[in-house]
Amino acid sequence: MPSWAKDPSIGNRMINARMETVADKPAYRKAFASRRALLPADGYFEWYPTSRTDAKGKPVKQPFFIRPKDGGVLAMAGLYEIWRDPSRAEDDPDRFRWTCTVLTTEAEDSLGHIHDRMPLMVERERWHEWLDPTTPGDTSLLVPAAPGRLEAYAVPRLVSNVRNNGPELIEPLPLEDE
Repeated sequence: MPSWAKDPSIGNRMINARMETVADKPAYRKAFASRRALLPADGYFEWYPTSRTDAKGKPVKQPFFIRPKDGGVLAMAGLYEIWRDPSRAEDDPDRFRWTCTVLTTEAEDSLGHIHDRMPLMVERERWHEWLDPTTPGDTSLLVPAAPGRLEAYAVPRLVSNVRNNGPELIEPLPLEDE
């Protein structure tokens, strides 16, 4: 949520920032210049529309879990902002809200059939440069990770409901269930 936003609901539309335009878009430009973050994750989910339809005629989407092949941790490129809620008093400890966005890039070939975009990963050797606020925020920082390091597999559709939480959400589906 940009610091200049008047309404916090704007943040709902800014969960992702495109790598190709982050340096130019007013909503992200200042954060890209000096408020870069690494967002660690074991993996992330994407949904692929299947040829099946539900009772309303909409395509049934199959969730996939995407993670490093080596079982490591992802370092997704992110930006952060600190937003002050103008409706809260100066002495209210909850008047500031820390928010972030994930930078995205075109999906590499091995994942592009699931979704055309993916988080921009920051390789370990570039973490310091990415996080250093004195390093100018220019496009030389925007380097997609090497292809072929991620794997994707179908997971239960339980992941599509935010009330569900547990290790069963990332269990691979048997091939006959995909």
